[in-house]
Amino acid sequence: MSVQYAPAPPLAILFELTHRCPLQCPYCSNPLELDQVRDELSTDEWRRVIGEAARLGVLQVHFSGGEPTVRRDLVDLIAHARQSGLYSNLITSGVAIDRTRFADLVAAGLDHAQLSFQDSRADSAERIGNYAGAQAKKLAFAGWVRELGLPLTVNIIVNRHNIERIDDMIDLAVGLNAARVEIAHVQYYGWALKNRAALMPTLADLQQATVRVEEARERLRGRIVIDYVVPDYYARVPKACMGGWGRQFLNVTPSGRVLPCHAAETISELSFDSVRDKSLAAIWATSSAFEKFRGTDWMPEPCQSCAQREVDWGGCRCQALAIAGAAGATDPACALSPMHGEMRALAEAASNLPSPPFLYRRRTTAAVAAS
Repeated sequence: MSVQYAPAPPLAILFELTHRCPLQCPYCSNPLELDQVRDELSTDEWRRVIGEAARLGVLQVHFSGGEPTVRRDLVDLIAHARQSGLYSNLITSGVAIDRTRFADLVAAGLDHAQLSFQDSRADSAERIGNYAGAQAKKLAFAGWVRELGLPLTVNIIVNRHNIERIDDMIDLAVGLNAARVEIAHVQYYGWALKNRAALMPTLADLQQATVRVEEARERLRGRIVIDYVVPDYYARVPKACMGGWGRQFLNVTPSGRVLPCHAAETISELSFDSVRDKSLAAIWATSSAFEKFRGTDWMPEPCQSCAQREVDWGGCRCQALAIAGAAGATDPACALSPMHGEMRALAEAASNLPSPPFLYRRRTTAAVAAS
């Protein structure tokens, strides 16, 4: 029996303030077509959207990018989030900000910082991000977070080039006094799909890493929270992507388009409304893009009859498109999908070949520096 889902207020909103970023990560989660600086929402537009988010019932706002700290109005936006009663989190690479400006963010009301690392080893981390000196800047940023009394989450993206250092990466987070470490394997859509052969670990390496994570969870229980996300290609059950399509989360792009998840623009059949044309509340309640895969009525078999349909909410639509060729198909991460074996075969074929060179996500220095 299908269920039509009436949306409750979203729990969180991700503001992609800009697609500018000093790093050139081969698994960049930004869309293939980056928003240009000239198209970014203005300070006043972002302030209006922050107020709309608060009135909609959002509890948490995540300031992200690209690299959000290249926006010169970030202090003002964080202050407005605090005035609006929102808990604010900064998601950053830590390489484009100094201590004085970070202290200004904290004084404005920033509640939490989430810092990404490409590896525990500096040479590998800087090769992955293609940014010399990044590791020292990240470590300095983590020190400022600790010094100024904010909680810290360390985010580590796992791939075949750093997976053997799972223990070291967890130890890095512990040494930085992080409250939480998110160990997330690369998910292969968008730009990461272009680098699948360069990034995919072997199943054996994944299994060993998973054992090490579970051992660390037991060893560090009560000291740090360890979140762990495996690559969909090796999964047998789909994850409830973003808590379910259009159920708990929305994403605003630099130019104002509102998405159910940060990768949703890979689904070209969908049309995404803009906060320049409609209110956030109207988009959340009635947008055709949000309604498309919300609830369970859209699901094909075997999803429609599955007891897990209101647990995983059909899994990842972007992954279904990338592997099965249709966003409405059963997520290939599910063992019941007819494409599950093909997905596993793609992973094994990619991981067992020598890694090709990275196809870096490049953007000109001028574009990154522009305001």
